[in-house]
Amino acid sequence: MRPSLVIVGAGPRGTGLIERIAANAPELYAGSGLDIHLVDPYPPGAGRVWRATQSPLMWMNSHAEDITMFTDETVAMEGPVVGGPTLHEWAGIDGRVFADRRLQGSYLRWVHERAVAALPADVTVHHHARRALRVGGPREGRQQVWLEGRPRPLLADLVVLALGHLDAEPDDEQAELAAYARTHGLVHLAPDFTADSDLSALRAGEPVLVRGFGLAFVDLMVLLTEGRDGRHDGDTYVPSGQEPVLYVGSRRGVPYHSKIGYDWSGERPPLPRFFGPAEVEALLARPGGFDFRRDVWPLVEKELGFAHYHRLFTAHPERTNGAWSDFEEKYAATSRAAQREALVAAAVPDPVDRLDLDALDRPLDGVRYASFEQFQEALRGYVEHDLTRRHNPYHSPDLAVFLGLLSVYGQLVRLGGVGPWWHGFFSYLASGPPGPRLRHIPALSRAGVLRFVGADMSVTTEDGRFRASSPTVPGFSVRAQALVEARLPAPTVARARDTLLRELHAEGAAETPDGLLRVDPADGRILDRAGRPHPRRFALGPYTDGRTPGAFTRPRTGGPAFRQNDATARAALRFLAGLASRAAA
Repeated sequence: MRPSLVIVGAGPRGTGLIERIAANAPELYAGSGLDIHLVDPYPPGAGRVWRATQSPLMWMNSHAEDITMFTDETVAMEGPVVGGPTLHEWAGIDGRVFADRRLQGSYLRWVHERAVAALPADVTVHHHARRALRVGGPREGRQQVWLEGRPRPLLADLVVLALGHLDAEPDDEQAELAAYARTHGLVHLAPDFTADSDLSALRAGEPVLVRGFGLAFVDLMVLLTEGRDGRHDGDTYVPSGQEPVLYVGSRRGVPYHSKIGYDWSGERPPLPRFFGPAEVEALLARPGGFDFRRDVWPLVEKELGFAHYHRLFTAHPERTNGAWSDFEEKYAATSRAAQREALVAAAVPDPVDRLDLDALDRPLDGVRYASFEQFQEALRGYVEHDLTRRHNPYHSPDLAVFLGLLSVYGQLVRLGGVGPWWHGFFSYLASGPPGPRLRHIPALSRAGVLRFVGADMSVTTEDGRFRASSPTVPGFSVRAQALVEARLPAPTVARARDTLLRELHAEGAAETPDGLLRVDPADGRILDRAGRPHPRRFALGPYTDGRTPGAFTRPRTGGPAFRQNDATARAALRFLAGLASRAAA
């Protein structure tokens, strides 16, 4: 029998894995053919999220020039570099454009077809447009992958789970809110991929509570305004009359920061500097393990500060006291945050030029407004200030911090599960919406279509309605018949609606305290609760503790997802080559 590899998930991660298999096969696989089975109900390449059948109003949240599916020499991997075009080069569009997701889906389909064409002639790819239900089989023997609607399983020598964002069962709070909605005839939309949500029950002119102020909220906002025939005329929104009134709040109470709208120029900060491979190895070697806040965050904080001040001193020296070399030496010698704060206070006269990560993370912490309208005006000003700052190279240390965040994430991937806080912090600072989308928020607010609730928004039930309030505006609350949880479902293995993951969890696959599937950081093999890697099962993606920043990689940034894909592909090819060799003998 020919060796067989089953890849569950044919979206970007599955496509990236096939690209790496094709790149590494000439070196590692000279077996007697190979069958690769792709299992996904959605089209290969695009998958669910980037499929063609969605609104053209759904944009990417990265510039077209910042999206690539191809490796370069900055990726620390064993396999060969195989270059290829970025999205903007492939599509022939302006690199600063925020392309719609359907165009990205077309790019992904092309990448998939190119990767398949690059496989050796005796490797065949089969697509099964079905869902995978479960995986069985002994640790040392062939695996069985059961598919929806098929009486017999696929037989696999290896299985790789390359699943993307998944639906999840509600947590206790969501279940209670959903039950209350059913009892009282209310509308409750649980966390979901916004393009898949049925928004028809959100009626024109009626208040809708929205919890979540990130990318899912932006999609919701667009679909309920422009998607209902409203239009933007400069800085003015012209309603169609079909829009509901959105009352939005979140933990921070503010939207994600805008994508930066200028290019890098000059010297880049030499990263990693204080949080690199040596520091990661030291953390992993600790007999008692490590704590993120106690052991990791101080290194991250120092690294991000280094990126910020390197840029400030080298690109804007007129805003500093002294030479960079002197500051760098003293900065490197500091071991505590208080020491760095004193050093920075002496070297950077204007507090606006100093990096304050706590203030960035919680801009409304402890802030109170006397009236609801006062807060509306203040938050419009906050958004407009953020847009101005993120599009002005005078503030280019912000872009240096962004590069620092990418560098840090690349190291954190090696540590495995570090808890959910970091991913949210990264997304808030580095993975926000396009500037044009954020610019719509003040316009919608002035038009009365969008209203802000505040930070630490709480939702309760009262007299047959949902009720929202926030300490940001003491005494204010709003009641509504509809509540939308504007965020993706948490990627928890135990609550995933995907039966395959649920079965793996029930059979003993390990999970982190925050519910992510534990995998071997070396090659992505799934770990059991004793820490043993499964010899024939791998997993890549956002539901694992090897999750990487964003859906796609910026060119020339090291690409931890590329590194993972390459490691998994090489491990799989070595295993399959060994099987083929033993079979031939």
